[in-house]
Amino acid sequence: MAENVTVARPYAEAAFDLARSGGALASWQGALERMAAAAADEKMLECIADPRVSPAVLTELFLGVAGELTADQRNFTSVLIDNRRLDVLPEISTLFGELKNVQEGTQEAIVSSAFPLDDKQFANLTADLERKCGCKVKVTVALAPELIGGVRIALGDQVIDASVRGKLNAMAVSLKN
Repeated sequence: MAENVTVARPYAEAAFDLARSGGALASWQGALERMAAAAADEKMLECIADPRVSPAVLTELFLGVAGELTADQRNFTSVLIDNRRLDVLPEISTLFGELKNVQEGTQEAIVSSAFPLDDKQFANLTADLERKCGCKVKVTVALAPELIGGVRIALGDQVIDASVRGKLNAMAVSLKN
């Protein structure tokens, strides 16, 4: 949702500036991830959208489920609630993570694999991606048995499909032409 990202960006930048100045980027990222999960919950979304739930009640309810938060994080949450922006917390969390990665000179990669990767395969794949990108890469592996074999790597806006399913699809397309 482009509109949510537009609304979320100034909040993410403000949280990032606050976290960076306090030397607490990791703490803030964890807190924002927890808060984003809480804000995305179906029942919480109902409370957020209900005009009968006062900001004070919503603050108490939300802070009760968001886990341990610092004073700055609690104040940030209160600002979001007062401005009726709690529903964009997932986008704020994502944008904050992107800003943190830029600050740290890292990039995230999501690797979908048909089979679990052992430690050596994971280390080799990570090293290959870091050589290709020229920066540190945080790799997350997700099992995707539908790939049949191989991997599909999403690195930023680039996708590298080295899966059997991808090769079969490419062959099917070329045979149709």
